[in-house]
Amino acid sequence: MTYVVTDNCIKCKYMDCVEVCPVDCFYEGENMLVIHPGECIDCGVCEPECPAEAIVADTQPGLESWLNLNAKYAAAWPNVTIKRAPPSDAEALDGISNKLEKYFSPDPGQGD
Repeated sequence: MTYVVTDNCIKCKYMDCVEVCPVDCFYEGENMLVIHPGECIDCGVCEPECPAEAIVADTQPGLESWLNLNAKYAAAWPNVTIKRAPPSDAEALDGISNKLEKYFSPDPGQGD
């Protein structure tokens, strides 16, 4: 089991989770974070820290595509361990549907 970041992180990118991760397995894209499934130790401390409720255990049904997306971009994006402020419009975009299709960017973020 591992945890995955899902579509509600897109354009919200709250970074509360990166501060509590004991193994620094978060990677930063331009407008979302992902978890490296090979580095995650399944501790679950990040899940309740996410204001957007975008982090879930991969044992829930239908998350295979999110597990694949997290793995793919964790290998390409820079590691992030320091919390920064979310985008100014994060609150307005929290909960919007179809964020992957509408807003996802494959570009890397700033990282540490």
